[in-house]
Amino acid sequence: MSAIAITGAQVLVCAIDYEITVATTGGRRRTGYRLVTTLTDHDARTATGLVGLYHHRWEIETACLEIKSTLLGGRILRARTPGGIAQEVYTLPVAYQLPPLAMADATAARPGVDPNRAGFTVAVNADRDLVIQAAGVIAGTVIDLVDIIGRRVLADLLTDRRVRVRPRVVKRVIFKYNAKGDVDRTGYKATISTDILAGIGP
Repeated sequence: MSAIAITGAQVLVCAIDYEITVATTGGRRRTGYRLVTTLTDHDARTATGLVGLYHHRWEIETACLEIKSTLLGGRILRARTPGGIAQEVYTLPVAYQLPPLAMADATAARPGVDPNRAGFTVAVNADRDLVIQAAGVIAGTVIDLVDIIGRRVLADLLTDRRVRVRPRVVKRVIFKYNAKGDVDRTGYKATISTDILAGIGP
């Protein structure tokens, strides 16, 4: 168990040292990391589990992309008044909740299905179809939105995610001149392994 000082107060943390090895046909790369967390209950969470959870943090970037590209279709906000913009800013996260909820429920109900195989676009399109039917608005059209969206998601699962072995980069705007330097765009099949070296904590 370690303690760090933050503005005069002490915060109890656990530190986990680990290495990630990425092996491809192009070679092997090993990188060391240290994860510091305030989750100190080792009975509830293992070091391996915390490391795996940490590396899922980029899912928030996927959520932002889904809101901007799928829900908004790449458009800017439509409102032309400060009040209308505020309404849209608050409404978008609320509207975003239903598709992921249906995706999570659907994949959890089918053992062995990776939640990452649930397609957000499939769920959104199913959601829009149900809105067009005015479900719950017009008499006789009351249906279980989450259940129906979930069934469509399971009927059209995505392929397994490819292992990403290179950091994301900003796409270069296309110019008539070549970019300086060489960019390796070769795709490699990879295997990733994690080795916990040490855990400092309870």
